[in-house]
Amino acid sequence: MTSTSSLERIYSLKGRTALVTGGGTGLGKAIATCLAQAGAKVIIAGRRAEVLESACKDIGHGCCSLPLNLEKTDTIAAFAQTLATRFGPVDILVNNAGNTVKKPFEESSLEDFDSVFDVHVRGALELTRAIIKQMLVEEREGSILFTSSMTAYIGQPMVSGYTISKTAINGVVRALSAEFAGRGIRVNGVAPGWIDTELYRAATSGDAARQTKILSRIPMGKLGDPEDIGWSCAFLASAAAKYVTGQVILVDGGGATGF
Repeated sequence: MTSTSSLERIYSLKGRTALVTGGGTGLGKAIATCLAQAGAKVIIAGRRAEVLESACKDIGHGCCSLPLNLEKTDTIAAFAQTLATRFGPVDILVNNAGNTVKKPFEESSLEDFDSVFDVHVRGALELTRAIIKQMLVEEREGSILFTSSMTAYIGQPMVSGYTISKTAINGVVRALSAEFAGRGIRVNGVAPGWIDTELYRAATSGDAARQTKILSRIPMGKLGDPEDIGWSCAFLASAAAKYVTGQVILVDGGGATGF
């Protein structure tokens, strides 16, 4: 039987450094909080310095921040070098930053698709490449995580660019996990369903019919909490998941199944 102390060691992230993009708000902040509570040294990255600073205070545990705009892919290599210089090598990367454009498909432009794809896929790939290079040079084992979405499985109207980008992310997880499994780097993802975030509340505020419809499509009959995503990431980053790679875990209360 595994002792309590052994369980704590298996799930602990002490001594590990984690970078969370889009870590200043919403799911990113929840992920950063859970990783910090599990013992990791956490750095959050995003575009708005004041938001990051506020989030660091809320997260505690010595959380630090570093500005990053993933749309400017030509700045990412320099960001990764600054990150390594200031905080040392990264053991855990969570590609969580995201955006969306809500439009009917027939009214969407290539620029609309590019604006979403640049953050979710191009920017995340460029950052992941930079971090993986550092992991290989340092000969360190690592965990790379991507925030996917339930929309990659069920589709959703009016956000075709977002849905396509998240579907691409699932492909990234499969491709990179196959390439780096033999070199000590695991690559996985978490696909949130409907989660009770500020963004969700803003999108459904005053629309009781929509709220009811959403809940009716979740077999568990309730929204998820941001921490449900955070602790899923903490598990995947820990030694408890040392034999897990190439997986995207749906954390959706059964939403994709019940849809």
